[in-house]
Amino acid sequence: MSRPRVVILGAGFGGLTAAKSLHKYADVMLVDRHNFQTFLPLLYQVSTAGLAADHVAYPIRGALRGTGVKFSMGSPVSVDHENQSVTLDSGQVIEFDHLIVALGSATADFGVAGVAENTLGMKSVHEALTIRATVMREFERLCRVADESTCELTVVGGGPTGVEMAGAIAELIRGPLKNDEPRVAARMHVRLIEAGPRILPSFDPRLSARTKLDLEKLGVEVLVDTAVKEVTSSEIVLGDDTTIASPITIWAAGVKGAPVIHNLNLPIERERIVVDSTLQVAGHPNVWAIGDVGGAVDDEGRMYPMVAPVALQQGKWVAKQIKSIGSGGLAQKFVYRDKGSMATIGRHKAVVQVKNFRLSGPLAWLAWLWLHIFYLLGGRNKIGTMADWTWNYLTFDRANRHIIDEL
Repeated sequence: MSRPRVVILGAGFGGLTAAKSLHKYADVMLVDRHNFQTFLPLLYQVSTAGLAADHVAYPIRGALRGTGVKFSMGSPVSVDHENQSVTLDSGQVIEFDHLIVALGSATADFGVAGVAENTLGMKSVHEALTIRATVMREFERLCRVADESTCELTVVGGGPTGVEMAGAIAELIRGPLKNDEPRVAARMHVRLIEAGPRILPSFDPRLSARTKLDLEKLGVEVLVDTAVKEVTSSEIVLGDDTTIASPITIWAAGVKGAPVIHNLNLPIERERIVVDSTLQVAGHPNVWAIGDVGGAVDDEGRMYPMVAPVALQQGKWVAKQIKSIGSGGLAQKFVYRDKGSMATIGRHKAVVQVKNFRLSGPLAWLAWLWLHIFYLLGGRNKIGTMADWTWNYLTFDRANRHIIDEL
């Protein structure tokens, strides 16, 4: 029996997992616009000088070494479903028997004016370095001026990403920057805005309340039930038309499927590819969509969350289904096994929720540290991350406070 040709678009959590799960019984080509995978859950630590950028990036070819999986750097520009081929922006044409779309996500602005032009996103290493440089450049500006001007930093979005970002910025200010220039650090103010009634809305209300209290102890102003109507270069217009100063606005309010999916001639709904319960694209049984771009729904009709655990499980699942089909079987329904959620707020502060089990404080923080080290790719990255965290913990310092976004 000939081995199926499988093309995977995207080398994130889902795509890379699918490739490594398929290599023994398929000829796999993995495609990504970068030659490295970014460990997105720790990107905010790069933004706040907690980690070096190269600790959250790992070469794709290194991850595939010894598997026989081929890699091509590029981005899809079209798919010919009749002839089963995909064309990349490099001009390369790759034929397939099965196509797995795992292209990840992009920042969603929800129609709020000024988001694209005036906010900083959190979806790439480049964006993380831009946030770090912007915050540090503002700190240096305040160090130069003789007046008592202040800097307002706003994080929009009270989910795990926004909470972790706000807490990390507050710790950067209260620790290293205060040690550098206490007079200046005292004039930097961090704010977190959430449109809903509480932050971490997917967590138990008690954990949300604990998180809000911990952030406020760090000096973060938490605003809930506060919608954002528009963002300008210097302020935020709220839903009630009042304004607040915000020369630095970080947008963590949500994500959507990567826009490149519109090049693939596939059915799209709510910026995600329409799939059946088996993760096969509607009307295209040899095309699969997983992770953030896949529109799979649970038994209650809700789309699965756009988080790494979903992508990891779907990557393994699709590999299993392609193997089954190759042996004459049928694809089965995908069922997500929720292993819980967690978020860190700062030093010794985190929250963990696994079904009815809830944990907060130092033990939750240690669990958060261990889990992220476990899933981080590469021994060098694991050791480097542990070294950075140990240094930060023992010295109350963050050595990665470089401004390196321009020459």
